[in-house]
Amino acid sequence: MSATSPVRFPDASSREVMTRRGWTLVLLNLVIPGSAQVLAGNRKLGRFGVSATFTLWAALILAAILWFAARFVVLSIATNGIALLVVQAIIVFYLGLWIVLTLDTLRLVRLVRTGSMARGFIAGFAVVALALVGGTAGYGFVVSNSARGLISEVFSGGKIAEPIDGRYNILLLGGDAGPDRLGLRPDSISVVSIDATTGAATIIGIPRNLQRVTFPADSPMAAEFPTGYDCGPECLVSYLYTYGEEHPDLYPNALAEGSEPGIEAMRDAAQGVTGLEIQYYTLIDMHGFAKLIDALGGIDIDSTGRYPIGGSDGSDEPYSEPDGWIEPGPQHMNGKIALWYARSRHGTSDYDRMQRQRQVQEAILTQMEPANVLAKFEGVASAGSQVVSTDIPAAMLGYFVDLASKTRAIPVEKLNLVPDNGVNVIHPDFAAIHAMVDAALAHSVPTSTPAPK
Repeated sequence: MSATSPVRFPDASSREVMTRRGWTLVLLNLVIPGSAQVLAGNRKLGRFGVSATFTLWAALILAAILWFAARFVVLSIATNGIALLVVQAIIVFYLGLWIVLTLDTLRLVRLVRTGSMARGFIAGFAVVALALVGGTAGYGFVVSNSARGLISEVFSGGKIAEPIDGRYNILLLGGDAGPDRLGLRPDSISVVSIDATTGAATIIGIPRNLQRVTFPADSPMAAEFPTGYDCGPECLVSYLYTYGEEHPDLYPNALAEGSEPGIEAMRDAAQGVTGLEIQYYTLIDMHGFAKLIDALGGIDIDSTGRYPIGGSDGSDEPYSEPDGWIEPGPQHMNGKIALWYARSRHGTSDYDRMQRQRQVQEAILTQMEPANVLAKFEGVASAGSQVVSTDIPAAMLGYFVDLASKTRAIPVEKLNLVPDNGVNVIHPDFAAIHAMVDAALAHSVPTSTPAPK
C-alpha cells in the first residue's frame, strides 16, 4: 500500500471516503479476519489473524475431505475425550481472536468520521457478525463439552474387541426400574448382531418369559445350572439379572470391566439362547428413557392398539381408572406417553408388549438422525448419560458410529423367539433356535456394501 492508499491513509475530511472505507474494513474482517489490520492497522496483528484464518480453513477442508474419504478418522476424533478438549481450546482461541480483531476493526473504521446515516449500520453489521460467529463458537463449545461429558460417563469401561465370525454382537437390555418395581428387571432383551464390514444388522428378540435357558460351557452359570436355568416354576430368563446381582462372586471382575454381575448373567444367558458370542452390552433404563425421548423432540409410533395411560387392571393391585388412552394409529409421543406405550400390560400379552418396546427402540433410533441430535445435543447428551450404560469403550465409539451409518441404509432383519415363530418358551429347543439365528444372520447379509449416508 502506498502513502496515498485510501484505506491506510484515507482523506479523513471526506465522509463519503470514510464511509466506503468503513464498509470495506468490516466486510474484510468478516470474510478474512486479520485482513483489515493488514491493510489499515497493525500489520503484525493482521498477519497473525490471516495466518490463523487460513490455518482454520485448511483444517476444515481437510476434515471435509476425510469425512468423505475416511469418515472413521473424523468420528474417532469427534468421539475422543482428549481430542474434544483440544477442540474446546481451539474454539476459545478463535473466539478470543475474532473478538479482538472485530473490536480493532471498529477502531480502525473511525466511526465518527463516517456518514451519520451509515454510522449505525456499519457498527450494527460488525456487532451482529460478532454475535453470530460468537454464538456459533459458543454452541460448538457447549456441544463438545457435553460430548466429552457423555463419553467419560457412559463409555468409560470395557475393552476393545475384535469381530467374531465377521460380526459384532451386542446385548441390548431394556431395564424397567420404575417406582413400582423392586430393583431393575430387564423386560426387553435383544441381541443385535451387526456385520463388521457392511453394517447389515439382525435384531434377535428374546422374550422375558423364556425358561430353562442354557449357558456356554465356560460360564459360571453353567456350573450353577448344568441342565439349564430350571429352579422350579417360572424360572424366567429375566430373573437371571437378579440372580447375578445376588451372587456377585460368580462374576468378580464385572465392575472393573464396566459391567455388573447381573448383566454378565444375562449376557451368558443370551449367548446360550442364540449360540452367539456377545462382545458388548447396552442397558437402557426404560423408566428414565422418557428424558431421552423428550430431548429428541418426541418419537413417532404407529400404535398397534388402544392402551391405557396410568391406572391398573386389577391383576397386581386394586383396579383404578386410567388417566387417558393411547389410541390406535400414528401418534407423536412424548417421553411419558412412550413409556406407557412400552410398559402397558392391560389386555395384552408379554409378546405384544415386547413388540411395542421394539417399536419404541426403533423410533428412538430414527430420531437419532445426525442433524436432530446435533441441534439438541446438550439435552440428548444429558439424558443419555442418565439413561444408558454400556461396556463399549470410548476407543470403539467412532467405529460403531460409522458402522451405524451403514446400518441405517439397510433394512434390519428381525427374529423374535416367540411362539408365533415356533418357539416353545417353556421347553425351548435351543438347537432349533440356533439354526433359526444362523438363518436370520445369513439372510441379513447384503450383496454389496452400502455407501454411508
